[in-house]
Amino acid sequence: MAVRTGAAPAAVAVTPTHHRHHRSRALPLVYLFLAGLAIFCVVPFLWILLASVDPHAGVHLQIPASVDLSSYVRFLTDPMFSRYILNSMIMAGGSTVLVILTSALAGYALSRFTFRGRRVLMFGILMTRIVPVSATIAPLYLIVQYLKLVDTYQGMIVVLAAQQLPLAIWLMKGFFDTVPGELEEAAWVDGASRLVSAFRIVLPLAAPGVGAVALFAFIESWGDFLTPLILITSSDKTPISIGLFQAFSYRNQVDWGLLTAISVVYMVPTIILYLLVRRYLIKATVVGALQGAG
Repeated sequence: MAVRTGAAPAAVAVTPTHHRHHRSRALPLVYLFLAGLAIFCVVPFLWILLASVDPHAGVHLQIPASVDLSSYVRFLTDPMFSRYILNSMIMAGGSTVLVILTSALAGYALSRFTFRGRRVLMFGILMTRIVPVSATIAPLYLIVQYLKLVDTYQGMIVVLAAQQLPLAIWLMKGFFDTVPGELEEAAWVDGASRLVSAFRIVLPLAAPGVGAVALFAFIESWGDFLTPLILITSSDKTPISIGLFQAFSYRNQVDWGLLTAISVVYMVPTIILYLLVRRYLIKATVVGALQGAG
């Protein structure tokens, strides 16, 4: 019988110092990747800002020799472009209000009432969001035409709101789920109706969800291009998203100064709205994290 001699190889101990050494060598690569990603994201915005005040703006990023606001003056003093902004504010603002009201009512019903087929209904609502808008634009146009709402503010508001409702309903339903039902029951004992308790107690407590839905609905409606391209035919109802496209080939040539000035103004309303609802978004993030942890 063979006799095995020699000691077994000792296991290599992995110490915390060993792990820290590997992490310290990987950190420069991580920072380099993040820096490159940040530059990739910031450079387009930097080009837009610099080109909008550059009298010799072009396709290349360059620091202007002098600050020239003539592109902004041309844009803001042109009645046509001012009308574009007003049209967008009416359409995006109206659709946002409609989304908040309808998603709050639908989300409350799905959160507080239990009925047969509720789960199927919820996933059916979400499935409509999966279908691309471009795939349904033809039947959508026929429906709007049948209702005689083509080239109207009302038609655009209803269509834009319908496109944002599926996800908005899910968001509001999730925030209503975080509000304890005992608060409503206490209000009922005091004589309040279900509708009163919903609007005076539950909805204020779900304000972070309202802020998130408002920001989401406004940004999506404000930046929509395909829907107004199909449903709007007159220039006096054209939104700024179409106006930006028209400015790209204004007078058969690309005016980079005017184009970038319009782009800067185009971003301002969404930035202002974000700053207004930012604290609600922070609360929404915290509530969602706590709900997920629970």
